[in-house]
Amino acid sequence: METMEKQSAAQLMMELESRYGAHNYHPLPVVLDRGEGVFVWDMDGKRYFDFLSAYSAVNQGHCHPKILNALLDQAKKLTLTSRAFYNSSLGEYEKFVTKYFGYEKVLPMNTGAEGVETALKLCRKWAYEKKGIAADQAKIIVCEGNFHGRTITIVSASSDPDAKKNFGPFTPGIVTIPYNDVKALAEALKDKNVAGFLVEPIQGERGVMIPDEGYLAKCFELCKKANVLFIADEIQTGLGRTGKRLCCDHENVRPDILILGKALAGGIIPVSAVLADDDIMLCIKPGEHGSTYGGNPLACKVAIASLKVMDDENLYENSYRFGKVLLAELKKIQAEKPEVVLNVRGKGLFAAIVIKERKGKSAWELCLALKENGLLAKPTHGDIIRLAPPLLITEKQLMECVDILRKTILAF
Repeated sequence: METMEKQSAAQLMMELESRYGAHNYHPLPVVLDRGEGVFVWDMDGKRYFDFLSAYSAVNQGHCHPKILNALLDQAKKLTLTSRAFYNSSLGEYEKFVTKYFGYEKVLPMNTGAEGVETALKLCRKWAYEKKGIAADQAKIIVCEGNFHGRTITIVSASSDPDAKKNFGPFTPGIVTIPYNDVKALAEALKDKNVAGFLVEPIQGERGVMIPDEGYLAKCFELCKKANVLFIADEIQTGLGRTGKRLCCDHENVRPDILILGKALAGGIIPVSAVLADDDIMLCIKPGEHGSTYGGNPLACKVAIASLKVMDDENLYENSYRFGKVLLAELKKIQAEKPEVVLNVRGKGLFAAIVIKERKGKSAWELCLALKENGLLAKPTHGDIIRLAPPLLITEKQLMECVDILRKTILAF
Protein backbone atom coordinates (compact mmCIF):
# COMPACT_ATOMS: atom_id res chain seq x y z
CA MET A 1 0.00 0.00 0.00
CA GLU A 2 2.85 2.36 0.92
CA THR A 3 4.54 1.68 -2.44
CA MET A 4 1.31 2.46 -4.28
CA GLU A 5 1.02 5.76 -2.41
CA LYS A 6 4.60 6.68 -3.31
CA GLN A 7 4.05 5.76 -6.93
CA SER A 8 0.92 7.87 -6.91
CA ALA A 9 2.91 10.76 -5.41
CA ALA A 10 5.49 10.52 -8.19
CA GLN A 11 2.76 10.44 -10.81
CA LEU A 12 1.16 13.45 -9.14
CA MET A 13 4.43 15.41 -9.38
CA MET A 14 4.62 14.73 -13.11
CA GLU A 15 0.99 15.67 -13.59
CA LEU A 16 1.45 18.91 -11.63
CA GLU A 17 4.35 19.91 -13.87
CA SER A 18 2.32 19.11 -16.96
CA ARG A 19 -0.71 21.05 -15.75
CA TYR A 20 0.92 24.14 -14.26
CA GLY A 21 4.32 24.35 -15.93
CA ALA A 22 5.27 25.47 -19.41
CA HIS A 23 5.80 22.54 -21.76
CA ASN A 24 9.33 23.55 -22.76
CA TYR A 25 10.98 20.30 -21.62
CA HIS A 26 10.38 16.60 -22.22
CA PRO A 27 11.86 14.91 -19.13
CA LEU A 28 12.55 11.24 -18.68
CA PRO A 29 9.68 9.80 -16.58
CA VAL A 30 11.47 9.70 -13.23
CA VAL A 31 10.83 12.05 -10.28
CA LEU A 32 14.06 12.69 -8.40
CA ASP A 33 13.84 13.44 -4.70
CA ARG A 34 17.39 13.27 -3.32
CA GLY A 35 21.01 13.29 -4.47
CA GLU A 36 24.42 12.53 -3.04
CA GLY A 37 27.70 12.20 -4.89
CA VAL A 38 27.20 10.21 -8.10
CA PHE A 39 23.74 9.01 -7.05
CA VAL A 40 20.17 10.30 -7.17
CA TRP A 41 17.07 8.68 -5.69
CA ASP A 42 13.49 8.82 -6.94
CA MET A 43 10.38 9.17 -4.78
CA ASP A 44 10.17 5.37 -4.47
CA GLY A 45 13.66 5.30 -2.99
CA LYS A 46 15.20 3.67 -6.06
CA ARG A 47 18.83 4.68 -6.55
CA TYR A 48 20.31 5.65 -9.90
CA PHE A 49 23.74 6.57 -11.21
CA ASP A 50 23.49 10.12 -12.60
CA PHE A 51 25.14 10.14 -16.03
CA LEU A 52 23.97 13.64 -16.98
CA SER A 53 25.23 15.61 -13.96
CA ALA A 54 22.64 18.32 -14.64
CA TYR A 55 24.34 19.01 -17.98
CA SER A 56 27.74 19.06 -16.19
CA ALA A 57 26.65 21.47 -13.45
CA VAL A 58 27.33 18.90 -10.70
CA ASN A 59 30.84 17.85 -11.68
CA GLN A 60 31.68 17.81 -7.95
CA GLY A 61 28.75 15.48 -7.23
CA HIS A 62 25.33 16.12 -5.78
CA CYS A 63 25.12 18.12 -2.56
CA HIS A 64 28.85 18.19 -1.95
CA PRO A 65 29.26 18.89 1.79
CA LYS A 66 32.06 21.46 1.40
CA ILE A 67 30.09 23.47 -1.14
CA LEU A 68 26.90 23.09 0.87
CA ASN A 69 28.62 24.31 4.03
CA ALA A 70 29.94 27.38 2.21
CA LEU A 71 26.37 28.13 1.11
CA LEU A 72 24.88 27.64 4.58
CA ASP A 73 27.56 29.64 6.39
CA GLN A 74 27.16 32.61 4.06
CA ALA A 75 23.34 32.34 3.91
CA LYS A 76 23.21 32.97 7.67
CA LYS A 77 25.30 36.11 7.25
CA LEU A 78 24.43 37.96 4.02
CA THR A 79 22.95 36.78 0.73
CA LEU A 80 22.43 39.81 -1.51
CA THR A 81 23.39 43.48 -1.57
CA SER A 82 23.23 44.24 -5.31
CA ARG A 83 26.23 46.00 -6.81
CA ALA A 84 24.99 49.34 -5.50
CA PHE A 85 27.31 48.65 -2.55
CA TYR A 86 30.52 46.75 -1.95
CA ASN A 87 30.25 43.44 -0.12
CA SER A 88 32.79 41.48 1.90
CA SER A 89 32.84 38.44 -0.41
CA LEU A 90 33.06 39.74 -3.98
CA GLY A 91 36.62 41.07 -3.93
CA GLU A 92 37.87 37.83 -2.38
CA TYR A 93 36.12 35.80 -5.08
CA GLU A 94 37.31 38.06 -7.91
CA LYS A 95 40.92 37.72 -6.78
CA PHE A 96 40.55 33.94 -6.38
CA VAL A 97 38.89 33.24 -9.72
CA THR A 98 41.16 35.52 -11.79
CA LYS A 99 44.29 33.98 -10.26
CA TYR A 100 42.83 30.49 -10.73
CA PHE A 101 42.32 30.93 -14.47
CA GLY A 102 45.05 33.49 -15.14
CA TYR A 103 43.13 36.61 -16.17
CA GLU A 104 43.22 40.21 -14.99
CA LYS A 105 39.48 40.74 -14.60
CA VAL A 106 36.21 38.87 -14.09
CA LEU A 107 32.65 40.03 -14.68
CA PRO A 108 30.31 37.94 -12.47
CA MET A 109 26.88 36.88 -13.70
CA ASN A 110 24.40 34.13 -12.85
CA THR A 111 23.37 31.85 -15.70
CA GLY A 112 25.35 30.48 -18.62
CA ALA A 113 23.22 32.37 -21.12
CA GLU A 114 23.95 35.60 -19.23
CA GLY A 115 27.63 34.77 -19.47
CA VAL A 116 27.41 34.36 -23.24
CA GLU A 117 25.39 37.58 -23.63
CA THR A 118 27.99 39.39 -21.54
CA ALA A 119 30.81 38.08 -23.74
CA LEU A 120 29.00 39.16 -26.90
CA LYS A 121 28.41 42.67 -25.54
CA LEU A 122 32.00 42.91 -24.34
CA CYS A 123 33.32 41.80 -27.72
CA ARG A 124 31.24 44.41 -29.56
CA LYS A 125 32.26 47.15 -27.15
CA TRP A 126 35.93 46.28 -27.68
CA ALA A 127 35.41 46.21 -31.45
CA TYR A 128 34.14 49.78 -31.53
CA GLU A 129 36.41 51.28 -28.90
CA LYS A 130 39.67 49.40 -29.53
CA LYS A 131 39.62 47.79 -32.97
CA GLY A 132 37.92 50.78 -34.61
CA ILE A 133 35.05 49.05 -36.39
CA ALA A 134 32.36 51.51 -37.54
CA ALA A 135 29.28 51.85 -35.33
CA ASP A 136 26.83 48.92 -35.52
CA GLN A 137 28.94 47.04 -38.09
CA ALA A 138 30.67 44.51 -35.80
CA LYS A 139 30.22 40.84 -36.67
CA ILE A 140 30.71 37.75 -34.54
CA ILE A 141 31.46 34.35 -36.08
CA VAL A 142 29.77 31.25 -34.64
CA CYS A 143 29.70 27.58 -35.64
CA GLU A 144 26.93 25.43 -37.03
CA GLY A 145 25.48 23.05 -34.46
CA ASN A 146 26.34 25.31 -31.54
CA PHE A 147 24.41 25.61 -28.29
CA HIS A 148 25.17 28.76 -26.33
CA GLY A 149 21.82 29.32 -24.61
CA ARG A 150 18.25 30.43 -25.24
CA THR A 151 18.07 34.24 -25.37
CA ILE A 152 16.97 35.94 -28.59
CA THR A 153 20.51 36.98 -29.53
CA ILE A 154 21.93 33.56 -28.75
CA VAL A 155 19.28 31.68 -30.74
CA SER A 156 19.99 34.13 -33.54
CA ALA A 157 23.34 32.35 -33.69
CA SER A 158 21.78 28.88 -33.63
CA SER A 159 21.31 26.53 -36.58
CA ASP A 160 18.75 24.39 -34.72
CA PRO A 161 15.25 24.84 -36.22
CA ASP A 162 13.61 24.07 -32.86
CA ALA A 163 15.57 26.90 -31.24
CA LYS A 164 14.66 29.44 -33.94
CA LYS A 165 11.23 28.69 -35.40
CA ASN A 166 8.77 31.54 -34.71
CA PHE A 167 11.15 33.43 -32.41
CA GLY A 168 12.28 36.04 -34.96
CA PRO A 169 13.18 38.69 -35.92
CA PHE A 170 16.74 37.83 -35.01
CA THR A 171 19.77 39.84 -33.98
CA PRO A 172 21.99 40.85 -36.94
CA GLY A 173 25.77 40.79 -37.02
CA ILE A 174 26.21 37.02 -36.73
CA VAL A 175 28.13 34.94 -39.28
CA THR A 176 27.81 31.14 -39.20
CA ILE A 177 30.51 28.77 -40.45
CA PRO A 178 30.89 24.97 -40.25
CA TYR A 179 32.35 23.58 -37.01
CA ASN A 180 35.80 21.99 -37.17
CA ASP A 181 36.62 23.83 -40.40
CA VAL A 182 39.76 25.97 -40.13
CA LYS A 183 39.57 27.04 -43.79
CA ALA A 184 36.03 28.36 -43.33
CA LEU A 185 37.19 30.45 -40.40
CA ALA A 186 40.15 31.80 -42.36
CA GLU A 187 37.79 32.87 -45.15
CA ALA A 188 35.32 34.51 -42.76
CA LEU A 189 38.11 36.43 -41.03
CA LYS A 190 38.89 38.30 -44.25
CA ASP A 191 35.95 40.56 -43.35
CA LYS A 192 37.49 43.50 -41.46
CA ASN A 193 34.25 43.98 -39.50
CA VAL A 194 34.64 40.68 -37.66
CA ALA A 195 35.13 41.33 -33.96
CA GLY A 196 35.05 37.86 -32.40
CA PHE A 197 34.87 34.11 -32.89
CA LEU A 198 32.60 32.35 -30.38
CA VAL A 199 33.18 28.60 -30.12
CA GLU A 200 32.53 25.60 -27.89
CA PRO A 201 35.75 23.56 -27.63
CA ILE A 202 33.49 20.49 -27.80
CA GLN A 203 29.87 20.81 -28.91
CA GLY A 204 28.08 19.12 -26.04
CA GLU A 205 24.41 19.59 -26.87
CA ARG A 206 25.06 18.52 -30.44
CA GLY A 207 26.20 15.16 -29.09
CA VAL A 208 29.76 15.59 -27.78
CA MET A 209 31.14 16.56 -31.18
CA ILE A 210 34.92 16.63 -30.79
CA PRO A 211 36.91 18.64 -33.36
CA ASP A 212 40.16 17.48 -34.94
CA GLU A 213 43.28 17.74 -32.82
CA GLY A 214 44.82 21.15 -33.29
CA TYR A 215 41.57 22.82 -34.36
CA LEU A 216 41.38 25.19 -31.41
CA ALA A 217 45.04 26.17 -31.62
CA LYS A 218 44.78 26.90 -35.35
CA CYS A 219 41.61 28.93 -34.88
CA PHE A 220 43.22 30.90 -32.06
CA GLU A 221 46.25 31.69 -34.22
CA LEU A 222 44.04 32.86 -37.10
CA CYS A 223 42.10 35.12 -34.74
CA LYS A 224 45.31 36.63 -33.38
CA LYS A 225 46.55 37.46 -36.88
CA ALA A 226 43.21 39.07 -37.78
CA ASN A 227 42.94 41.04 -34.49
CA VAL A 228 39.74 39.16 -33.63
CA LEU A 229 38.80 38.01 -30.14
CA PHE A 230 38.77 34.24 -29.53
CA ILE A 231 35.80 33.62 -27.22
CA ALA A 232 35.56 30.17 -25.61
CA ASP A 233 32.23 28.96 -24.27
CA GLU A 234 33.51 26.56 -21.60
CA ILE A 235 30.25 26.55 -19.64
CA GLN A 236 29.86 22.81 -20.13
CA THR A 237 33.35 21.70 -21.16
CA GLY A 238 35.19 23.63 -18.46
CA LEU A 239 36.06 22.60 -14.91
CA GLY A 240 37.26 19.10 -15.52
CA ARG A 241 34.60 17.68 -17.78
CA THR A 242 37.12 16.83 -20.52
CA GLY A 243 40.00 15.88 -18.21
CA LYS A 244 41.63 19.31 -17.92
CA ARG A 245 40.81 22.49 -16.02
CA LEU A 246 39.55 23.88 -19.34
CA CYS A 247 39.02 22.02 -22.59
CA CYS A 248 41.17 24.69 -24.27
CA ASP A 249 44.07 23.55 -22.05
CA HIS A 250 44.38 20.41 -24.17
CA GLU A 251 45.85 22.65 -26.91
CA ASN A 252 47.43 25.32 -24.66
CA VAL A 253 44.95 27.93 -25.90
CA ARG A 254 44.23 30.90 -23.63
CA PRO A 255 40.99 32.48 -24.87
CA ASP A 256 40.75 36.26 -25.08
CA ILE A 257 37.35 35.93 -23.42
CA LEU A 258 36.49 32.88 -21.30
CA ILE A 259 32.90 32.02 -20.35
CA LEU A 260 32.23 29.75 -17.37
CA GLY A 261 29.09 28.55 -15.58
CA LYS A 262 27.40 25.33 -14.48
CA ALA A 263 30.03 23.53 -12.33
CA LEU A 264 31.40 26.89 -11.18
CA ALA A 265 28.79 26.57 -8.43
CA GLY A 266 28.74 22.79 -8.10
CA GLY A 267 25.03 22.61 -8.90
CA ILE A 268 24.07 24.60 -5.79
CA ILE A 269 22.98 27.97 -7.25
CA PRO A 270 23.41 29.67 -10.65
CA VAL A 271 26.86 31.26 -11.00
CA SER A 272 28.58 32.26 -14.24
CA ALA A 273 31.66 34.29 -15.03
CA VAL A 274 33.27 36.07 -17.95
CA LEU A 275 37.05 36.46 -17.73
CA ALA A 276 39.30 38.71 -19.80
CA ASP A 277 42.27 41.04 -19.43
CA ASP A 278 42.05 44.78 -18.77
CA ASP A 279 42.37 45.85 -22.41
CA ILE A 280 39.09 44.05 -23.15
CA MET A 281 37.18 44.08 -19.86
CA LEU A 282 37.63 47.75 -19.05
CA CYS A 283 35.80 48.72 -22.25
CA ILE A 284 32.63 48.33 -20.17
CA LYS A 285 32.12 51.27 -17.83
CA PRO A 286 29.72 51.76 -14.87
CA GLY A 287 26.08 51.63 -15.91
CA GLU A 288 26.75 49.85 -19.21
CA HIS A 289 26.19 46.26 -18.06
CA GLY A 290 25.32 44.42 -14.87
CA SER A 291 23.03 42.16 -12.88
CA THR A 292 21.18 42.53 -9.58
CA TYR A 293 22.29 39.09 -8.47
CA GLY A 294 25.65 39.00 -10.26
CA GLY A 295 28.46 38.86 -7.71
CA ASN A 296 26.18 38.23 -4.74
CA PRO A 297 27.96 37.09 -1.55
CA LEU A 298 26.28 33.68 -1.58
CA ALA A 299 27.44 32.96 -5.13
CA CYS A 300 30.98 34.16 -4.39
CA LYS A 301 31.47 31.80 -1.44
CA VAL A 302 29.90 28.87 -3.27
CA ALA A 303 32.09 29.40 -6.35
CA ILE A 304 35.29 29.55 -4.30
CA ALA A 305 34.34 26.32 -2.51
CA SER A 306 33.41 24.65 -5.82
CA LEU A 307 36.79 25.43 -7.37
CA LYS A 308 38.69 24.32 -4.27
CA VAL A 309 36.87 20.96 -4.33
CA MET A 310 38.07 20.41 -7.91
CA ASP A 311 41.69 20.61 -6.74
CA ASP A 312 41.38 19.09 -3.27
CA GLU A 313 39.74 15.93 -4.61
CA ASN A 314 41.84 15.58 -7.80
CA LEU A 315 38.77 15.75 -10.02
CA TYR A 316 40.70 16.93 -13.08
CA GLU A 317 42.97 13.89 -12.89
CA ASN A 318 39.99 11.66 -12.15
CA SER A 319 38.20 12.81 -15.29
CA TYR A 320 41.28 12.41 -17.46
CA ARG A 321 42.08 8.92 -16.20
CA PHE A 322 38.57 7.46 -16.05
CA GLY A 323 37.61 9.12 -19.32
CA LYS A 324 40.11 6.87 -21.09
CA VAL A 325 38.66 3.85 -19.29
CA LEU A 326 35.09 4.78 -20.20
CA LEU A 327 35.88 5.35 -23.88
CA ALA A 328 37.77 2.04 -24.13
CA GLU A 329 34.84 0.18 -22.58
CA LEU A 330 32.33 1.90 -24.87
CA LYS A 331 34.38 0.83 -27.88
CA LYS A 332 34.23 -2.76 -26.62
CA ILE A 333 30.44 -2.51 -26.36
CA GLN A 334 30.28 -1.08 -29.87
CA ALA A 335 32.29 -4.04 -31.15
CA GLU A 336 29.93 -6.42 -29.36
CA LYS A 337 26.75 -4.78 -30.68
CA PRO A 338 27.50 -2.86 -33.91
CA GLU A 339 23.89 -3.26 -35.09
CA VAL A 340 22.84 -1.01 -32.18
CA VAL A 341 25.86 1.23 -31.56
CA LEU A 342 26.99 3.11 -34.66
CA ASN A 343 29.72 5.14 -32.99
CA VAL A 344 31.19 6.21 -29.66
CA ARG A 345 33.38 9.20 -28.85
CA GLY A 346 34.65 11.02 -25.79
CA LYS A 347 37.20 13.24 -24.08
CA GLY A 348 37.55 12.99 -20.32
CA LEU A 349 34.29 11.98 -18.67
CA PHE A 350 32.36 13.49 -21.57
CA ALA A 351 31.25 10.79 -23.98
CA ALA A 352 28.53 9.94 -26.47
CA ILE A 353 26.95 6.80 -27.87
CA VAL A 354 25.39 7.11 -31.34
CA ILE A 355 22.48 4.69 -31.71
CA LYS A 356 21.29 3.13 -34.95
CA GLU A 357 17.63 4.11 -34.97
CA ARG A 358 15.00 1.55 -35.91
CA LYS A 359 11.24 1.45 -35.40
CA GLY A 360 10.64 1.62 -31.66
CA LYS A 361 14.38 1.54 -31.00
CA SER A 362 15.76 5.04 -30.57
CA ALA A 363 18.08 6.71 -28.07
CA TRP A 364 14.99 7.66 -26.04
CA GLU A 365 13.93 4.03 -25.67
CA LEU A 366 17.46 3.04 -24.73
CA CYS A 367 17.52 5.75 -22.04
CA LEU A 368 14.24 4.38 -20.68
CA ALA A 369 15.82 0.93 -20.53
CA LEU A 370 18.92 2.34 -18.81
CA LYS A 371 16.64 4.02 -16.26
CA GLU A 372 15.04 0.69 -15.43
CA ASN A 373 18.54 -0.71 -14.87
CA GLY A 374 19.59 2.11 -12.56
CA LEU A 375 21.40 4.63 -14.78
CA LEU A 376 20.07 8.02 -15.88
CA ALA A 377 21.14 9.56 -19.18
CA LYS A 378 19.35 11.74 -21.71
CA PRO A 379 19.25 11.60 -25.50
CA THR A 380 20.11 14.53 -27.71
CA HIS A 381 19.26 14.96 -31.39
CA GLY A 382 17.27 11.73 -31.43
CA ASP A 383 20.04 9.20 -31.93
CA ILE A 384 22.76 10.27 -29.46
CA ILE A 385 23.12 9.57 -25.74
CA ARG A 386 25.44 11.92 -23.89
CA LEU A 387 27.31 10.45 -20.91
CA ALA A 388 28.66 12.80 -18.25
CA PRO A 389 28.87 11.38 -14.71
CA PRO A 390 30.03 13.45 -11.73
CA LEU A 391 33.81 13.60 -11.75
CA LEU A 392 34.20 12.09 -8.28
CA ILE A 393 33.02 8.72 -9.58
CA THR A 394 35.28 5.85 -8.49
CA GLU A 395 36.70 3.19 -10.79
CA LYS A 396 34.50 0.56 -9.13
CA GLN A 397 31.40 2.71 -9.67
CA LEU A 398 32.41 3.43 -13.26
CA MET A 399 32.79 -0.26 -14.06
CA GLU A 400 29.41 -0.94 -12.47
CA CYS A 401 27.95 1.67 -14.83
CA VAL A 402 29.76 0.09 -17.79
CA ASP A 403 28.12 -3.21 -16.86
CA ILE A 404 24.70 -1.51 -16.84
CA LEU A 405 25.40 0.04 -20.24
CA ARG A 406 26.62 -3.26 -21.69
CA LYS A 407 23.70 -5.29 -20.29
CA THR A 408 21.14 -2.76 -21.51
CA ILE A 409 22.63 -2.34 -24.98
CA LEU A 410 23.12 -6.08 -25.54
CA ALA A 411 19.45 -6.64 -24.65
CA PHE A 412 18.23 -3.72 -26.77
